[in-house]
Amino acid sequence: MGRRGTKLLRLAAAAAGSGVLVAAIAIPAVGGMGAGFVAAADEVNLKPVDLAEPPPAEVTIVRDAKGGEIARFYEEYREIVGLDEIAEQMRTAIVAIEDFRFYEHGAIDIEGTLRALATNLQTGRTSQGGSSITQQYVKQVLLNSAGTEAERNAAIEASYARKLNELRYAMGIEQKYTKDQILEKYLNIAYFGASAYGVEAAAKRFFGVHAADLTLAQAATLAGAVQDPNATDPNLGPEHRERLLHRRDVVLNRMAELGKITAEEAAAAKATKLGYKGTRLPGGCEASKYPYFCLYVRHEILSNPDFGRTAKARLAMLNRGGLTIRTTLDPVAQAAAERAIKRYVHASDRPVAAEALVQPGSGAIRAMAASRRYGPDAGKNEISYNVVADTAHGGGVGFQPGSTMKTFTLITALKEGMKLDDGLAAGAGYRAPAYSTFKNCAGQSIGDPTHTVTNDEGSPGWKTLRTGTWSSVNTFFMELEQRVGLCDTVKTAKALGIRRADGKKLREYETFTLGINETDPVTVAAAYAAIAARGTYCAPMAITHITDRDGSTTRYRPKCREALEPAIADATAEVLSGVFTEGTMRGAGGIGRPAAGKTGTTDGYASAWFAGFTPDLAGAVSLGDPRGSQQYKLTGVTIGGHYYGSVQGASVPGPIWRETMIQALRKVRPTPFTPILTSRFEGCTTGCPPKQPEKDEDEGEGEEATGATPTPTTSLSPTPTTEP
Repeated sequence: MGRRGTKLLRLAAAAAGSGVLVAAIAIPAVGGMGAGFVAAADEVNLKPVDLAEPPPAEVTIVRDAKGGEIARFYEEYREIVGLDEIAEQMRTAIVAIEDFRFYEHGAIDIEGTLRALATNLQTGRTSQGGSSITQQYVKQVLLNSAGTEAERNAAIEASYARKLNELRYAMGIEQKYTKDQILEKYLNIAYFGASAYGVEAAAKRFFGVHAADLTLAQAATLAGAVQDPNATDPNLGPEHRERLLHRRDVVLNRMAELGKITAEEAAAAKATKLGYKGTRLPGGCEASKYPYFCLYVRHEILSNPDFGRTAKARLAMLNRGGLTIRTTLDPVAQAAAERAIKRYVHASDRPVAAEALVQPGSGAIRAMAASRRYGPDAGKNEISYNVVADTAHGGGVGFQPGSTMKTFTLITALKEGMKLDDGLAAGAGYRAPAYSTFKNCAGQSIGDPTHTVTNDEGSPGWKTLRTGTWSSVNTFFMELEQRVGLCDTVKTAKALGIRRADGKKLREYETFTLGINETDPVTVAAAYAAIAARGTYCAPMAITHITDRDGSTTRYRPKCREALEPAIADATAEVLSGVFTEGTMRGAGGIGRPAAGKTGTTDGYASAWFAGFTPDLAGAVSLGDPRGSQQYKLTGVTIGGHYYGSVQGASVPGPIWRETMIQALRKVRPTPFTPILTSRFEGCTTGCPPKQPEKDEDEGEGEEATGATPTPTTSLSPTPTTEP
């Protein structure tokens, strides 16, 4: 064997004793010792094994309907690039410092491994690594594939078994790919510190440039960082930056030593400052231009089985999948909503205005805006939840929508055969006449004859479906709900997607028509959009298609159904359009095109709403104090720089809706409502008004939601509360 071979074998034996296995694979034999190493490899079955290579975690990008970026989600901030998109000096630097014989050896570098082993034996500690770039790539793949902490520990444990597996996989990788392909994969998977994974993310994070544009000094800095990215993380302080600067110079010296750069080039690069910029990594809803819509999209993916079988799978897809998510958000409509809200409600105001816009016929959410910034800092008057949506989409408990819910009693009356001029006498106060008058959908008696519902400012008298709706008379709608049935009214609301913001069951009490169930703008806007779409209800939709990292696209269709007969929806639109000309919004004016809607004010002015629609767009605006609407009511308040003794639906939410619609639809040709079937809906059958109907002098809404929500009269009904 000879003296040299004996020394190498002794060195190998010593290495095995110190916990390091050395094997010569796919390299020329030195004298007669090559056969010995091959025999050792056979004994441990050191043969190529194919490595499963799930793609590394990559950034998911969320875009609006026009392609503009909304947000980025990621577990590891990484952007995959090709080798031709990486500066040549970056490739040279990483090879020089990590594995300078990379293009010459096989799966492992026996010369480098033995050299590192000798140094480690001399120092008594692991001062040199010796792993090839291929081995390092294998290790990173195993780490990235680990689904549990145990698997992560197994990928880095100091054991013969782990090292043997790593070598087997490295041999398989060398057979599967060219050297350039391996280098590309390594540069895209390596961690460089400062939360940057892969060379493209690192180039942007450290220096604000693409990997293709790295200078020599910058390339050497990143190449130096991979050895111990936590110790050289420039975000962690001056000492870490000094270590990184030292590592940069080590790389430059090594490049000069290998003849890859001249001594003068190395000296010039070492004379430059570190130049770390710490460019902020985009991502997360807090950093988004549209944080509330961003939250909606995130929660939609995490909770919807359409996007993955399990919650864990959906989270992994979102944070690691490298997806491009195209959404329904229209930047024009979004800007219109934001401007209108800003005009009427300041971010510093205690009450918060929130608005959602939904497209009739598709359920596409076109905008979600609020008067306050989204964020965790209450001291900066930020709001930490999605005030525009329900709890399933990151929202809170919502606000009582007040008289916007009267629309569903109106619809129920039309469904049950009443005509637009059918009416009834509305008193100054209303009490349920008997415990059995109202029944919920479980058949239980509901009602409290000791509780009186009153009209805030509306006058009593004969009211038709038209005039009772226009003036929003509470006692009229209590009488009407009594006539058409509480359960039928609840069923109508449910058919149009109405549900509580907190996800609990709707509270089915006689004051249901006055809006006692807290809800959110997205839900209410979608319900009113169904009327605009002539009875077709479409579930709110935020995502239109998702493209994966391989370019495969999955498209998502609207989930729609017929909730109302078209003629009923047309008649409802006819009545609600009068709210702008004859009713509670007559002082605000119209929007220059066919429109319909309903104001909403709750008892004691706890919250105020407006919900309305055109054939092209629907929207809902809520206003309330997130500290607790029943405790902090909209009385004696300053909002948007204006003092209000009391705030009604027509005071602030109505004007916000109006201005939003004018701007959002500025370039959209007006679409008319479908005329009603006069033979079916005009006139009266069940009760005709006096020959000379009274003129309602009321200038306000005449609305009241619940008062103290009445105590149920049977032991079967729970006591309702106005705030969860």
